[in-house]
Amino acid sequence: MLISFIAFFLIGLILGSFLNVLIDRVPRGESIFGRSYCETCRSVLGWRDLIPVLSFASLFAKCRYCGAPLSYFYPVVEIVTGATFAGIYYFVWTNFQMTLIPSLLFYLVLSSSFVVIFFSDLRYGLIPDKIVFPTLAFVIVYISLFAKTDFVLSLLSAVGLFIFFFIIFLATRGKGIGLGDLKFSLLMGFSLGFPHTLVGIYLAFLTGGISAIILVLWGKKRLRKDTIPFGPFLVLGTLLSIFFGDMIVKASTRFFGI
Repeated sequence: MLISFIAFFLIGLILGSFLNVLIDRVPRGESIFGRSYCETCRSVLGWRDLIPVLSFASLFAKCRYCGAPLSYFYPVVEIVTGATFAGIYYFVWTNFQMTLIPSLLFYLVLSSSFVVIFFSDLRYGLIPDKIVFPTLAFVIVYISLFAKTDFVLSLLSAVGLFIFFFIIFLATRGKGIGLGDLKFSLLMGFSLGFPHTLVGIYLAFLTGGISAIILVLWGKKRLRKDTIPFGPFLVLGTLLSIFFGDMIVKASTRFFGI
């Protein structure tokens, strides 16, 4: 178990390097197949510059060719992806013994898409359609073939969440909920189903609200003037609901005596 856990963490680190390419290029409409290059001097990067985390550390967060500072987003994405992959492995191993391989592939692909969405919205304020809609199609196919959950409940969760977000979008004229968040709601609803969608939304608003208060008090954001991307909190709420949704639902039903 420990060896597999470490192996999936390392696989996540390596894939995280590719996800950095998606995060940087998809929102800007660039091809994802070209060689990696320095954003400042445009020098093409060699293999020594692309070793996950280690290259960043050995170069002291500076470009080898021009000395320009490198964004800390790169190692953070790699480490987050590694940790997420390790967590996904443990989660699937303990919950999906009967469908281990398809479930593992499903959650690894889903979490990879979530990492791209999280950091794309955080960095560029954009949730890419080229990530959301293919992932949504992938989720629908998986649920149809392998999931134990009721497809109708997943569909109703997605539609219900979309309507809820659409009402907020209209009421706030796009300031409370953006179009990207609106599209992501379909992916979130299908991925979680019912009642886990409720858990995910609650956690998204809770973490988003707490973060907004901290940023305002810290002076990083101004109340009613600055916007905070909501996509990262939707992703966080979705992942937390996937990992801990059953536990939260059971605790809630006991607390309310349902």
